[in-house]
Amino acid sequence: MGLLGVRRGAFLWRIALICLSIWGADSQTAAGTKPTYIWQTGPWGRCMGSDCGPGGSQSRAVWCAHSEGWTTLHTNCDQSKRPDNQQSCFRVCDWHKELYDWQLGAWNQCLPVSMRNAGVQRPVVCTRGEEGIQTREVGCVLKADGEPAEDAICEYFEPKPRLEQACLIPCPRDCVVSEFSPWTQCSKTCGMGLQNRIRFVLAPPLFGGSACPNLTEFHTCQPGNCEGEESLYSLRVGPWGLCSIPVSRQARQADRPPREEGKESEKPSKEGDKPSKEGDKPSKEGDKQSKEGDKPSRESEKTSKGGDKPSREGDKPSREGDKPSREGDKPSKEGDKPSREGVKVTEEGEKPSREGDRPRKDGEKRSKDADKLSKDGSKPSRPNRKLGRANRKPDRPSRQADRPKRQKKAKNKEKKEKIREKVRERLRERGKAKDPETRELIKKKRTKNRQNRPGGKFWDLTVGYQTREVSCVHKSGNVEALSLCSQDSLPITFQACVMTKDCDITEWSDWSACSKECYDPNGPKGDRTRSRKVSQFPIDGGADCPELLEKESCSAGEEVPPCIVYSWKSTEWTECRVDVLLSQQDRRRGNQTGLCGGGLQTREVYCVQTSSETPPNLAAIRSKEALRPMDNALCVGIPPDTTQLCHISCPLDCEVSAWSAWGPCTFENCQDQAAKKGEFVERQLCRDAILPMPALCEVPCPKDCALSPWSSWTLCSNTCSGKNTEGKQTRARSILAYNAGEGGVQCPNISALQEVRGCNDHPCTVYHWQTGAWGQCIEDASIPASNASSGRTRGDDASCSVGMQTRKVICVRVNVGQVPPKKCPESLRPNTVRPCLLPCRRDCIVTPYSDWSACPATCRTGGNIKKKQFRKRIVIQTPANGGQDCPEVLNQERECEAPSVCQGYRWKIHKWRRCQLVPWSVRQDSVGALETCGPGLQIRAVSCRKQDGGQADVEACLQFSSSMPPLTQLCQLPCEETCQLSLWSKFSSCSVDCVGVRTRKRTLVGKSKKRDQCKNNQVFPLSETQYCPCNKYNAQPVGNWSDCVLPDGGRLEGSLGMKVQGDIKECGQGYRFQAMVCYDQDNRIVETSRCNSHGYIEEACIIPCPSDCKLSEWSNWSRCSKSCGSGVKVRSKWLREKPYNGGRPCPKLDHVNQVYEVVPCLSDCGQYVWRSEPWSVWKVSNVDLKENCGEGVQTRKVRCMLNTIDGPSEQVEDYLCDPEEMPLGARNSRLPCPEDCVLSDWGVWTPCPLPCGGNSSRERMAPPLRQPGDGKTCPPSEETEICKLNTNCFHYSYNITDWSTCQLSERAVCGNGIKTRMLDCVRSDRKSVDLKFCKELGLDRKWQMNASCVVECPVNCQLSDWSTWSECTHTCGLSGKLWRRRTVTQTPQGDGRPCPPQMKQWKPCLVKPCYSWSYEAWSDCKSEGARCGDGLRFRNVSCFVSDGSGQEDSSRVEEELCSDLEPSVEGDPNIVLQEPCTVPCPGECYLTDWNRWSPCQLSCVGGDDLGFGSVQVRSRAVVAQDPENLLQCPEQELEARPCTEGQCFEYKWRTGPWRAASRLVWCQRSDGLNVTGGCPMTTEPISDRSCSPPCTKPRSLCTEAGVCGCEDGYTEVMTSDGVLDQCTVIPVLEIPTAGDNRADVKTIRGFNPTLPEAGSPGRGGRTWFLQPFGPDGKMKTWVYGVAAGAFVLLVFIISMTYLACKKPKKPQRRQMNNRLKPLTLAYDGDADM
Repeated sequence: MGLLGVRRGAFLWRIALICLSIWGADSQTAAGTKPTYIWQTGPWGRCMGSDCGPGGSQSRAVWCAHSEGWTTLHTNCDQSKRPDNQQSCFRVCDWHKELYDWQLGAWNQCLPVSMRNAGVQRPVVCTRGEEGIQTREVGCVLKADGEPAEDAICEYFEPKPRLEQACLIPCPRDCVVSEFSPWTQCSKTCGMGLQNRIRFVLAPPLFGGSACPNLTEFHTCQPGNCEGEESLYSLRVGPWGLCSIPVSRQARQADRPPREEGKESEKPSKEGDKPSKEGDKPSKEGDKQSKEGDKPSRESEKTSKGGDKPSREGDKPSREGDKPSREGDKPSKEGDKPSREGVKVTEEGEKPSREGDRPRKDGEKRSKDADKLSKDGSKPSRPNRKLGRANRKPDRPSRQADRPKRQKKAKNKEKKEKIREKVRERLRERGKAKDPETRELIKKKRTKNRQNRPGGKFWDLTVGYQTREVSCVHKSGNVEALSLCSQDSLPITFQACVMTKDCDITEWSDWSACSKECYDPNGPKGDRTRSRKVSQFPIDGGADCPELLEKESCSAGEEVPPCIVYSWKSTEWTECRVDVLLSQQDRRRGNQTGLCGGGLQTREVYCVQTSSETPPNLAAIRSKEALRPMDNALCVGIPPDTTQLCHISCPLDCEVSAWSAWGPCTFENCQDQAAKKGEFVERQLCRDAILPMPALCEVPCPKDCALSPWSSWTLCSNTCSGKNTEGKQTRARSILAYNAGEGGVQCPNISALQEVRGCNDHPCTVYHWQTGAWGQCIEDASIPASNASSGRTRGDDASCSVGMQTRKVICVRVNVGQVPPKKCPESLRPNTVRPCLLPCRRDCIVTPYSDWSACPATCRTGGNIKKKQFRKRIVIQTPANGGQDCPEVLNQERECEAPSVCQGYRWKIHKWRRCQLVPWSVRQDSVGALETCGPGLQIRAVSCRKQDGGQADVEACLQFSSSMPPLTQLCQLPCEETCQLSLWSKFSSCSVDCVGVRTRKRTLVGKSKKRDQCKNNQVFPLSETQYCPCNKYNAQPVGNWSDCVLPDGGRLEGSLGMKVQGDIKECGQGYRFQAMVCYDQDNRIVETSRCNSHGYIEEACIIPCPSDCKLSEWSNWSRCSKSCGSGVKVRSKWLREKPYNGGRPCPKLDHVNQVYEVVPCLSDCGQYVWRSEPWSVWKVSNVDLKENCGEGVQTRKVRCMLNTIDGPSEQVEDYLCDPEEMPLGARNSRLPCPEDCVLSDWGVWTPCPLPCGGNSSRERMAPPLRQPGDGKTCPPSEETEICKLNTNCFHYSYNITDWSTCQLSERAVCGNGIKTRMLDCVRSDRKSVDLKFCKELGLDRKWQMNASCVVECPVNCQLSDWSTWSECTHTCGLSGKLWRRRTVTQTPQGDGRPCPPQMKQWKPCLVKPCYSWSYEAWSDCKSEGARCGDGLRFRNVSCFVSDGSGQEDSSRVEEELCSDLEPSVEGDPNIVLQEPCTVPCPGECYLTDWNRWSPCQLSCVGGDDLGFGSVQVRSRAVVAQDPENLLQCPEQELEARPCTEGQCFEYKWRTGPWRAASRLVWCQRSDGLNVTGGCPMTTEPISDRSCSPPCTKPRSLCTEAGVCGCEDGYTEVMTSDGVLDQCTVIPVLEIPTAGDNRADVKTIRGFNPTLPEAGSPGRGGRTWFLQPFGPDGKMKTWVYGVAAGAFVLLVFIISMTYLACKKPKKPQRRQMNNRLKPLTLAYDGDADM
C-alpha cells in the first residue's frame, strides 16, 4: 500500500505539471493575440457656437492607427470602442470675465523635496533649512455662488495660477534653558529633606526640535536629627466657594425632619441666640418678640426697593439712620429669617419707614424698616446689645425662661419709640416751614442721589456668603481627621461676599439728528449717534458693559440749505522784481533801476467763504464777508502758488549800420546845391544833356620818357575843414622807362610825380544842442481838472488824465562842454516839454479782520502760559500812483477772557456703610458666634459728578472718567476686648530741615478710651516722632545740546547789510540749550526749582551764513577767431570764492576754475585788405649808364589795412589779412631801354567760367604804353592759363553754423533772450570768403538766423516761517523735546541757492520728575488660620519717581506727589492689590509661579531673520519637599506665544582650560548668557581627552591630542611604533645671577625641574629647558628656526671674509662738472604758484 501510494502521488504530480503547462501556453497565446490596431485622438478644438455659454460644441480628430504608428482604415479598429469626436462645451465670451474667476486655495504643508524625489537625499547637517514644496488647489468658479466651472473658462482670460511653490522647512530648534539657580535651603530643619534648584525655559522647541529637559534638580539633605517626634499632619484650608444666598428660615424648617423639629421645640433656637446681622435687617422696635414668631412677616419676604419712594415722615432721616441702633445685638426671630432673594442693602432715606403714617397691628408684624437697612446702616439698639450679652452664656437657657426679661425690654422699646415719634413730628413741622420751591429742590436732589447709590436703579447689591473647607493633611498628601491636627482654633470657614451680577443695559435710543445740517454732496459727511443706558452695573467681576454709544456717518438731504463752501483766494501779484534773483556778489545791486529780464512775483494766499445765493439787500454784506480771511484748515485742496516767475522787457536801443560811401557831388540847380546820389537811367533820357568832353592824353614816342598812369586818390585826411584843419588827397605815378638822350621827352623830376588836392572843405560843426532823458510824468497845474478828465482814454489803457514831462536841453561845444545857449542856433533847439498820460491812482485795499482765534484749552496742563487770541487782515491791493496808503496795523491780539471750567467728569464716593457680618444661620456653629465681631463686608455708594460739582449721568463717568471705584471692601468689626484706634494723621510740616522734628498722632476710638489695656502707650502708641529729612539738592546738566536757535524777531539781515527778500539769511548768533536736572540727597529726581535753577543752561552759538559762489566779472570779448567768415569769440570768469554753508552753487568750471561763454561771430572778409604803394624807382643791378636801362629790382610797401566804407583807413597787424592774397613787395625785371616797348602792369585775370573743369581757361592783359622803335617788337601783352579746380577756379556754397548760447540783454539776469547763428560763404577748398561770392551766384538762403530762447532764472529756495514750538514729546523725564518746523514754499530752480538741510529744530523741555503709581513686591503667601492651603498674598501701590529713561530703578516718594495722577499702574486702571495663592503643605510637591516672559526671539541664521516670526516663552518648574512624595509631583509647564520686534541670538560652544584629562564645555548665547541647548551637538568640543591605552609611564600624562606625553622638564623617548617608552630628564642650563659667587663657572646638572634644589637656599637665576622634541615625538618648530639662523649666520661670515680679503680697485678720477643743473619745479595746480 505504501508503494502504491507513492506511485499514485507521482502520477498526480505529473498531471498537475501538464495542466500548468497548458495554462501557460494559453496565456502566451492570449498575449500574442493583442489587437494590432488602436484608436487615436487629437486635441479638442476651439469651442464653437452661435450663443455664449454652455451651448457650444467642439470637435477633434479620431483615426485608426497600427500599433507601430502608421495610420490605417477605420474598419481595422473596433467600432464599438471608437472615441467621440464631438462634445458639448462652454463658449466663452468677453463678458464672462465678470462672472468667473480663479479660486485659490490655501497652501498646504511644506513637504521636503526628498519625499517627492527618491533620488534626492536629505542634508545631514541643517543650516538654514531644508528645501520643500507646498501645493494648493486652484479652480475656476462662478463668482456669485462659488460653483465650480471648467478651467478653460478662466484660462480664456487669465493663465491658471501656479499650483506649487518652493518653501523652506526650518531646521529643528531644540529647547533652550537657562543655568540652574543656586540650591535652595533644606525643606526641613531636621530629618531628611530636599534641596531644589530650578531653571527656566529661554526658547521653546520649534520645528520638531528636542523637548525641554527637566527644569528641576533635587538632592537630599539632613540638617540634623529631630529631637522630638516629627509633625506629620498639617491643617490646610481650601479655596473659597461661590458666593451664595443664605437660605430662608422657612426653607430651613421645611428641610428638617419632624424628629428634629420636636427637638427644636425643646431646646432654644440657635438663631434666637445669635445676634442679628445687618443683612438680617433688625426692626426699629428692637426685634420685639412676636406671637407669630414662627411666621415671617410679609415685609420680610419682600425685596427692598429703596430709592423708589420718598419719605412721608419728613425730609430729615430718623435717628436710627444717623447712628446704629443698639438693638441689633438682640437676637430676633424674624431677624434670623433672611429674605428669599438674599440680603438687600439700601441707603438712608431711600425708603424710610412708614410707621409714623399708619397704626401698628399689635406690634406683631414687622415694619418695612425692619426688613430694610437705612442709608448708613443702623446699629443694633442698646436693649438688644444687653440681651446679646445675656445670651452669651454657654448653657444657652430656653426661650420660655427668658420671656419676662424680653417683655420688659419690649416695654422699654415702646417708650423709646414714642419719644422718637415725637421727634419725628417736630422734624415734620420744621419741614413744613420751608417754602415749596426749596422742598422741591431737596426732593429732586435726594431722588438723584438715590439713583446713584447701592440699592437704586443702577446697583442691586446682594450680600451673601461663601465658605471654604478645612482639612487635616498628612505629609504624604492623604486627608485625615481634623482631630489629628493639633491647633488651638480652627480657621474661619465663612465670609461675607457680594453676589456677582452682569451688566444689564437698556435698548438703543433713536438716532440723533445728523451733525451736518447743510447739503453738500461733494463734502465730508456728518455723524449721527444713538446711545443706551445702564440698568444694572456689573457687580463683583460680572460681565462688563458693552459700548453705550454708537456712531455712523450720515448726510443731509437736498431739502436743507446748502453748506458754506470755502475756497482759496489770493492777493494781487506784486511787481516783477529782478533783484531777488541776483547772486550775492552781483554788483548790479547798487543800481537796480535798469534791471530787466526774468524776475519773481509773490502773492499771499488765504481762505475765504465762498459766496452763495444772497438776497440783494445783503449783497454788500456778503461781498465783504467773502473777503474775510478764515482759518486755512477750512479750505480743502492744494492752495495756489505764492510765487511765480515773471519777465520785464528789456529796452531795445536803435541799431544802425555804418555809413555808406559818399556818392558823387551833383547839383540840381545853382540855388540848391545839395549833393544827391545819382542813378543809372536809359541813355535816350540823356540825349539833351551835354556829353562829357574827351580828355586829352599823350602817347610817348619810342624815345620819350614812359610814365605809369596816375594812382587813385587817397582818402581825405580830415572830415571837415577849419582854421587849423584842412582835408588833403594825394596821388602818384612812377617812371617806367627813361628817354633816349636828347631826342625824346625827358622824364619829370620827382616832385612832378605826385599831386595834392583839397577835399572836405565844408566847415566843421562846433556847437550843437544836447538833450537829457525825459522826466517822470506829473500833473500839469496849468490844465483845469475838467480838461484833464476829458483826456482820459478808453479801452484797456489805465490812464486817467494828461500830465507833462520835461527834459533838460543844453548847448554843447565839441570837445569843450556846455556853453551859453546863444552859441547854438535857436531854430534847431529841441522841445523841453511834452504831454503824457498819467496812470490812475490806486488806493490800498485790505480785507476785513478775520475772526478771533480760539483761546487755548484751559484743560491743558503745562504752567502759566499767556493765553491770547489773534486776528489779522490781508492787503489785497497795494497803493500806487499816490493812492491812499495801507494801514499800519494788520495784526491784533488780545488777552483771552476768563477761562471757563473744563468740562470733565469724576467719580464721587460716599461714606462706607456699617460692616456687615455673615448671616447668623451660617456662623451659628462657629466659635465666638455669640459675639458680633469679626470679618465682614462694607458697602458704599458712588455717583458721577462734573468737574464743577454738578450732577451727571453715570454713563458719562464710564466713558470719560477713570475706572469705577470699588463698591465693597472687607472690614473688621472689633470685638469687646479689641482696642480701636483711628488712623494715623499726616506728619506735621517741618519748619527747619535736618535739625527739626515732625510728628503724627492717632486716638482711641469708642469704648477703647475707657479700657486700661488700650491705654498702654508701649503697645498702642498714640504719637510718633521722626527727624525732618535733611534735603540737599544738586543740579547737573543732562542730555545733548540743542540745535542753535536764533532769537525771536524775524530773519536776520544778510552779510551785505541789507535784507533781501527771498534769501535764506537765517544766520548769525543764536543760543543753544541744555537741560538741567535736580537730584536730592537720595539721588531722586525732583523739581528743578529746588535747585534754584531755571531748568536750562544757555550758551551762545553761531549759525554760519551761507556764502554764494563768487566769480569775477566777465572779461572783454576776444577777437573773432576768424578774420573771414564765421568764428567764435570768448569771454570768461574765474573763481574768486567757493560756496559754503549752503550758498548758491558754482556753474560748471573747467580744470583751471574758469567758466567760459562762447558766441559765434562773423568777420567781413573785406574788413582787412592788403594795400600796396607804387613801385619804387628801379634799382638797376647791371647798369648801362649810357642807355639807363638793364636788369633791376623794384620794391614797394605792402600793408594790411582796415577797410571801411570809404576805403582802407588805418594799418593793422599783418596776420589779420589773408597771407595767400598778400601782393609781392619786390620784383626783378628789366628796365626798358630807349626805343624799347613799354608795357603797363599786368591786369587782373579774367574769372574762370563755372563750373570749373573741362578746357576752360582765363587770361590777363598788359596794354603797351610806349611803342617800340624801329626794329624792335613788344613782348606778348596777353597771358592765358588753364582753369584748375581749387587752384585758380573755385566753387562756392553757404555754410550754416550751430546756434549760439542764449544771449540776454546787458542788464538782464535771466529770462527771454535770442540765440543766433551765422552764414558763411565757403570756397570749394573749405576756405571762407566774402559773402559776395555766394550772392553773385544767386545761391538760396533759406535759413532763419535768429530765434528766441529762455535762460532759466536762478530761484533761491524760500522757506516758511518757523512754526510755534510744539508740545513736549514727553510729559516728564529727561528726554523731552520741543520741536518746531518749517516747510519749503519755493523750491530752488536753476543755480538758485539750495534749501538748507535743517527743516526742524529742537530744544529740551523743562525736566520734570516722572511720578507714577507702581506695585511693590508681593508679600509672602499666607493662609490665614492654617499651615497650608489656599491663601492670599498682598501688595501695596506706592508713589514712585523716575527720570523716564527706563535705565534706572524708580524710587519711592511720598504719596502726595502722585495725588494728581489717575489711579492706574502701567496704564491699567484695574489695580490688583491681592490675589489668591497657595501655601504648599509640608512634604507637598508643587509648581512654582510662572517666570517672566523671555525676550522675544527670532529664528535666525548668521544674524539673518528666516521669516518664521518671533516667539517668547515662560515656564513653571516643580519644587519637591519630601523624598517620599517625588512620584506625586506634577509635570512642569511651558507656555509660548508669538511676539513682535524680536532679536536674533546666536549660540556658540565655549570651553574652559584643561584640568588633567578633562575640561568644562558649555553653550553660551550671544548676549553672554550661559544656556543649555541651542548649540549644535555635531560641533560640541570634547571635554575628556583620556588616552587609550592609559599613560602609565613615570612622569607621563595624556596630552590634548589624545597621546601620551611627558611632564615639563622631561622629553619623550618613543618606540618604533610611536608609543611612549620612557620620559627622560632634559639637561638644564643655569645662568647665574650677579649675586652668584660662582659666576665664572658654568655647570650643567640634571635635576628635577619641578622642585627647587634643597641644598642651595637663596639661589637665584633663570633655568632654561632645552627640549627639542614635542609630546608626539616630532621635532619642535624652534629647532628648525635655530638651524636656519645658524646657516644664515655662516653664509654671512663667509661673505664678509671674502669681501675683506678681496684686493680693492683703484678709484677712477673724474672731473666735476661745474655747470649748474637745471632746476625743475613741480606745479601742483595752485594759481599762486
